[in-house]
Amino acid sequence: MMESLEPLLAEHPFLKGLDPRYTQIITGCASNVRFDTGQIIFREGEEANQFYIIRQGKVALQIYTPGRGSIIIDTLTEGEVLGWSWLIPPYQWRFDAVASELTRAIALDGKCLRNKCEADHDLGYELLKRFSSIVDQRLESTRIRLLNIYDNNP
Repeated sequence: MMESLEPLLAEHPFLKGLDPRYTQIITGCASNVRFDTGQIIFREGEEANQFYIIRQGKVALQIYTPGRGSIIIDTLTEGEVLGWSWLIPPYQWRFDAVASELTRAIALDGKCLRNKCEADHDLGYELLKRFSSIVDQRLESTRIRLLNIYDNNP
């Protein structure tokens, strides 16, 4: 019998303190996934219908720039949340994500969660608050990385 992901999700810092009934709802949209080294998890512009809680491994977030190719703008590791585009229309990825090493994660189905959030706006508000801090962290990380790139390449 497969172990429920609910205890793992309930204890994860991203969801910690969430009402247990919401954790149960979120668990209903969750599954285990694995990505091999070099595997593309998603590409910029593709439809974004999930997010991931990384349990083990590393994921590189990349943007493509003409003349420079792919630039890694952030690297996510164990415990971090990958993907927020499932929450914001038009639900398209803003970056490429590539597994830098064998990566295991919990995938959360964004369409499933959007439907649950429509049915319960309090759940939607809780998730939006939590994802807002992730968006803020990613924007800051990207800003710093880009400043470093352009400071070193006038």
